[in-house]
Amino acid sequence: MVRLRSFVAYRRLERPYTRISKFKQKSYIRADPAKVIVRYAMGSDKKSYNYEISLVSNKDLQIRSNALESARQTSNRLLEKMLGTTGYFFQFRVYPHHILRENKIAAGAGADRFSTGMSHSFGIPIGAAAQIRKGQVIAILKIEKQHLELGLQAMNRMRYKLPAKCSIVTKEIKK
Repeated sequence: MVRLRSFVAYRRLERPYTRISKFKQKSYIRADPAKVIVRYAMGSDKKSYNYEISLVSNKDLQIRSNALESARQTSNRLLEKMLGTTGYFFQFRVYPHHILRENKIAAGAGADRFSTGMSHSFGIPIGAAAQIRKGQVIAILKIEKQHLELGLQAMNRMRYKLPAKCSIVTKEIKK
């Protein structure tokens, strides 16, 4: 199986490129890759919570959907193990809508006969990424006061999994 390209290749925030063609059907990306993120909201939103912990980005960049899913799994595993499924509410505030493409170049003996080079360089879809702006909230966690330390630990675990420099903001919810 082909391994993922490095994050460096896709971290730059750029306007999504759309092919402009005189043939209408060639102006669109034909395939939408499957989103890796399983759930965007976890826990119970029925209760009222005392504190809200937010993960805020410190710079503009793109985050791939597999990085978001990895961060979700690590933090949610800790919360679910310690608090169960009803002791918190965790939600992503970003969606990986930007389609990443790659122009695959053939390598090896005789590759020059098969490769198109840059003549058909639009690329095939390989994944999706969320475009994040500076100061944008990536995820929120609502939790009770007695579990605040655990919530901060879960958000810290999530921060380590993301390629962005993030800060954790805690605020008390007024009732």
